[in-house]
Amino acid sequence: MLALLLSMLILPADTVTGHVVDKAGQPIPQASVEVTDLGTIVTTAADGGFRIVLAPGRYTLTVRRTGFAPAVCEISVGTGQPALAIVLAPSAFRLEPVTVTATRQPLASQLSPLPTAALAGDELRRAQSVSLAHVVAALPGVNAITTGLQIGKPVIRGFSGPRVLVLENGSRLEDYSWSDEDGPSVETAFVRRVELIRGPASVLYGSDAVGGVINVIPAALPDAAGGPGFLRTGFTLSAASNNIELAPGAQVEGARGNMGWRVAAIGRHASNLHTPAGELDNTGFGAFNGEAAAGWRWPSGSSLSARVVHYGGEFKLLEANAPPGETGGPERKAGDERVQITGQRPWGHWRLEAKAQVQRHSLIEIADDSTGKESEQFNLLLQTGSLDLLLHHGGTTFGITTVSQHNDATGREPIVPNASTLSGAAFAFQQWSPGSGRWTLLAGLRADARRLSADHNDSLGVVAQDRNSQAWSGNAGVVFSPASGLSLSLNVGRAWRAPTLFELFANGPHIGEARYERGDSTLKPETSRGVDLGVRWSGRRARFEVAAYHNRLSDFLYITPTAVFIDSLRVYQYGQSQAEMLGGEALVEAEVARGLVARGRVEAVRGTNLTSHEPLPLLPPRRATIGFGWRDRFSIDVDAYARPDRPNPLDIPTAGYALVHLGAGADVRLFGRPMRLDIALRNAMNQRYRSFLSRYKEFAFDPGRNLIVRLSSGYVD
Repeated sequence: MLALLLSMLILPADTVTGHVVDKAGQPIPQASVEVTDLGTIVTTAADGGFRIVLAPGRYTLTVRRTGFAPAVCEISVGTGQPALAIVLAPSAFRLEPVTVTATRQPLASQLSPLPTAALAGDELRRAQSVSLAHVVAALPGVNAITTGLQIGKPVIRGFSGPRVLVLENGSRLEDYSWSDEDGPSVETAFVRRVELIRGPASVLYGSDAVGGVINVIPAALPDAAGGPGFLRTGFTLSAASNNIELAPGAQVEGARGNMGWRVAAIGRHASNLHTPAGELDNTGFGAFNGEAAAGWRWPSGSSLSARVVHYGGEFKLLEANAPPGETGGPERKAGDERVQITGQRPWGHWRLEAKAQVQRHSLIEIADDSTGKESEQFNLLLQTGSLDLLLHHGGTTFGITTVSQHNDATGREPIVPNASTLSGAAFAFQQWSPGSGRWTLLAGLRADARRLSADHNDSLGVVAQDRNSQAWSGNAGVVFSPASGLSLSLNVGRAWRAPTLFELFANGPHIGEARYERGDSTLKPETSRGVDLGVRWSGRRARFEVAAYHNRLSDFLYITPTAVFIDSLRVYQYGQSQAEMLGGEALVEAEVARGLVARGRVEAVRGTNLTSHEPLPLLPPRRATIGFGWRDRFSIDVDAYARPDRPNPLDIPTAGYALVHLGAGADVRLFGRPMRLDIALRNAMNQRYRSFLSRYKEFAFDPGRNLIVRLSSGYVD
């Protein structure tokens, strides 16, 4: 075995060279050339040239440069590799040409049977926030359940909470997804790209990927690429006017030999937010986030990286119909620490990949007790260890994954019992293009086994118990490309999710919702069978995308009111039924003048509880967006939301509204250093509105006008 490992480290390597040019043959400097399989990135020189040392095998190269359409090419590295000539065509569109989330391997976005979207570069930098949900809400089919400008939960096609899975570089991020005041623990300032899949993806990622997947991809570590070592620094400084938010950040990174490293940190502090009607007390927050990472690459193609991440803060909560007390009112303390180790090795024509993660996630609520003294209402600690082992060959991926998790619950209010979960899975996924290459077929199958052990808890009325469950997931998709730039897609899939501890064992008051919630320990896993249809076309000066979907959910988990009251609070009981979700999205972009792009988007979702024949609650209303963007210099967008036309009897409908957002950016030079200046004006008209997905909608307007200014240099791009 040792001899095998050593032989994989000393596999012969070859140097891949090439040039990136425009259609006239002129060199394009400062273009980014990425080996998507490995995460290696180099930049073209003044003559458009680049060189990368790679082991024998097949790789996907992605080339990007502002003002040009990105290019994707498959290369096969062997002895005597010829020089590459990559031609970029001018384009005003900002597209991410490759997704690694849809198949766990690089795949051209145009060939994905499920709709994909991504944020990167200028768009991601302008959208930076303490909440990942606020960042991705600008993507098609995506919304956010919000608690002011701080905590947010992503919503994909009407699915949220434990039905949306968040990953970081392919590893699951665990949290208390059933809680309204707990969201993904991701600092978007450290992110290079956010990829999103709309639709079921349990075949690759297991439980919870019913509505979709969000994969946060951190910035690649620096690489000396065989040259001399270097050290460089970067910073970011942003300020927002609405809640006087300040967010300074800094990073230091370097590379020498085969090692690259980075240390980065950012602090965020915000006061109370303001609506057009005035200030909202006790809505500020403070957060400090950081990461340290190091990685090694060998000429054989092997790599190893380690990353330590901290995310944490204190988030104050607005109380309905109650002013804050002397100590300021309730607040949530969130903390997340994780260690990630990733490695890969070529093994003949195969590529071995391993991802290991240890995560410690805590959630604490502080509020006044009956005597007016501050105390912990609850203190939850979730500790998770996970391991993914993947084997890739061409378009084939085999994988096994295991997750071990333990939940500790303390505090004055019992929320859930202490419990442990152990799960394991095996899956296979295949992509192939038969014949002329006009057809692309994808199929996968996965089997999961899960064991939940809950401890005895008198307060919740829970007896010690073990619950075993098994589930399978499947996916099959086809993409047909009848003409250049045009693709037609069809995907059918089966996904599932396990009941949360809260759905199983809740038995107590939920003061924030003015109700008493009761779980059901007999609940079964929820399953979803979905069909997606799509049409995509991309030309030099225009593109469009249309998607439609239908999901049928068996044993759908939901909560419903009963006729029982406890301490004047109505009892809400968790149960299961049959349900369906259907909807669609459409997007169009066109270059109406040189560098000026017009864009429009519409989306709608409709959900029904087929057992009670009622609309599903808290589904996003119809949405339409129209806007213009001039290169990366200026943008204006109008975002319109309709009044919900099929509210659930428990919903509180809000009026329709439209918001105007402005953006601008420029490359500047200060103190002899190149920098990037970005400005955004959210809700430019200071519109009074209440978002249907806001937790404050019953007693407060949403935030008013907000001017955001960000200056950065040498930071994530």
